[in-house]
Amino acid sequence: MSHKTRVIRLPVMTTDVFETHRPLLNGVAYRILGTASDAEDIVQEAWLRWASADRTGVDDPRAYLVTVTSRLAIDRLRSARVRRESYVGDWLPEPVTELPGGAEHAELADSVEFALMVVLETLSPLERAVFVLREAFQMPYAEIAEVIGRGEAATRQLARRAREHVRRRRPRFEADRAFRRRMTERFLQACLEGDMDGLTALLTDDVTLVSDSGGKARAPLRVLSGADKVGRFLTALTQPRNTERFLRSAGLEEDATERLWVGVGEVNGGPAVIISVEGRTAAMVVLDVVDDRVRHVYLLVNPDKMSRLRAPEPS
Repeated sequence: MSHKTRVIRLPVMTTDVFETHRPLLNGVAYRILGTASDAEDIVQEAWLRWASADRTGVDDPRAYLVTVTSRLAIDRLRSARVRRESYVGDWLPEPVTELPGGAEHAELADSVEFALMVVLETLSPLERAVFVLREAFQMPYAEIAEVIGRGEAATRQLARRAREHVRRRRPRFEADRAFRRRMTERFLQACLEGDMDGLTALLTDDVTLVSDSGGKARAPLRVLSGADKVGRFLTALTQPRNTERFLRSAGLEEDATERLWVGVGEVNGGPAVIISVEGRTAAMVVLDVVDDRVRHVYLLVNPDKMSRLRAPEPS
């Protein structure tokens, strides 16, 4: 009796293929969603689809995975926008200390700067996805059209509209990182010293302060506008009594002020004031510096968004 040998063909595209692209997929998802936790969920869902898919017809795993991840992120962003309508106060992106995949190049690092991520929140989900895929990852319009399920002409129109919107909100003459770090250090020093004049000199006349507490810590629920109003709030916030009240509202112990560390660190690839207690970040302040002065101040105190911020080691 003759026996035929059964040949079992193992799939060429294994877990290793997906893991090779995971950093890129995390980078795409985070830029589209603005939250690292949601981005990780999306990438995990992309993995499940990749693992169960018929991969024999996949000629370009990278394009396939970016398409799946982008579509999942767009759908998640649409549902997130609905949930955020009931959010207490203003919603700001979830900051990260470690940059998502693909940010090792300067142009990709720029695309996750916190102030830009705030502007991206004002785009529609499709506009945001097109902007991210084109401006950050330089994908051809034809490929982006495949991702979003639109014609190439419509995709180009979405990209143009998104770029114009971002350009209006985020001019090209913003300060470089070295200057922004010096400004952040001067800003922090003025706040800690209660130097109202020195602080307001750093602010534009129409400066705004946007805070995100999620209703879980003491912070303004509405945008503050004007150098005087913003300056007074910030100098008052850094006074010991008010700082203690804020820390208690964030769920920290009564003696937290004795273990408080305040300094300048890196968030989303740029400088930020970080307030922490024994390595636990309690607050973050990012400045949007344009034309040598601070145009926007972003204050994040929602404890749910602090878990990915690694506080710098005290010197």
